[in-house]
Amino acid sequence: MCFGGKARVDGGEPARPAKQLSEARQDGKKTAAPSSAVPSYVAKGTAAPSEEPWYAPPAGPPPSEAPAPPSHAQTAHDWEAAVPDTSLFPPPPALFSGHDASPVNNATGAEAEAGEAWCAQHPLAPPMEPQAVASMALRAGNIRLMEPAGFGGTLSWLAPGHWRAATPKASPDRCIIGYPPLYLARDHDAVRPGRPKTIYYEVRILGGNSVALGFTALPYPSFRLPGWHRGSLGVHSDDGRRYINDRWGGKDFTREFRRGETLGVGMTFAPSETSIFFTRDGVRAGGWDLHEETDAEQDLPVTGLEGFHDLSCAIGVFDAVDVEVVFDEAKWRYRPG
Repeated sequence: MCFGGKARVDGGEPARPAKQLSEARQDGKKTAAPSSAVPSYVAKGTAAPSEEPWYAPPAGPPPSEAPAPPSHAQTAHDWEAAVPDTSLFPPPPALFSGHDASPVNNATGAEAEAGEAWCAQHPLAPPMEPQAVASMALRAGNIRLMEPAGFGGTLSWLAPGHWRAATPKASPDRCIIGYPPLYLARDHDAVRPGRPKTIYYEVRILGGNSVALGFTALPYPSFRLPGWHRGSLGVHSDDGRRYINDRWGGKDFTREFRRGETLGVGMTFAPSETSIFFTRDGVRAGGWDLHEETDAEQDLPVTGLEGFHDLSCAIGVFDAVDVEVVFDEAKWRYRPG
């Protein structure tokens, strides 16, 4: 191993190679190494290089002073510990689905099946041709209530657009329909741009509260409440729920009706949407879009309510009830727009 850096020193003879350790330690004595043979990394003391003892360097390269590179190994994330078992979570809320039954009153399954069978035998009628008499009656709010088959109560005409209906205790379900229809598809044609149409009426509860307010396309089974079958909707007094082609338990909407209150229901038809609104004592108290998000597995179609069929008022009564029905706008508690 050669420690020399230059070929000659001060013009003298070439430097000699360092002696081997075996030679330098002859006679058991330590021999100082020449200054030219001391490696550059050996620390220098205060003594002259020739006076310091010299030892051979260790084998191998000198240790590195640079820090070791960081390890790229990463600890695996325990996802099972971070994410709990979702099977332990409660079921999601039923945002769009309805109830299986009403908490108050329910018709029998046989009655529901009979209503479906009736609807299957009597499909929805096409829109009627515009008639001058019907148009005049609508403008005046002079709607006639038709007594349903099997109706055991009384229908009394009080004034144009103003009726009273009463039923005795334990009366069966019946649907009172008005004529002419409040919405005439051929006459109003609300699907045309710029021609929205709103229909509305009110019911004042004088006694009892076994009543449902709604609308229906024609024909409709007279022994079923509005909202239970195709082409109809209704807000029911006993549970405050709304029904659209729903013969089960409806959807939560408002509180139950009370004696002395005036309730109203309306529909607005426009090219972009069809909406339903509800009033209580002259003040809007809720509403919904006919084409709102629904439960694809439970909700049935809204065919008949979209503005392509005539729509009549539909007032459901059962058990003992006493109400006034008002079509005359001048007598409404609610003031549109």
